[in-house]
Amino acid sequence: FGEQHLHCGNLYFNRKCTGAFVGGHPFGGFNMSGTDSKTGGPDYLQLFMQAKAVTETL
Repeated sequence: FGEQHLHCGNLYFNRKCTGAFVGGHPFGGFNMSGTDSKTGGPDYLQLFMQAKAVTETL
């Protein structure tokens, strides 16, 4: 039913929706829901960091 009628990233029936398997589930949101970064993907770690520039005068 879900594949033909629902347009969503993840769909769970009667089970918990947490605990995506790294590299196995495309977990991370869909369209405007989430970040479009998938669990374990190449840009996943950047979600938990902040860009910072460090300069030093020699």
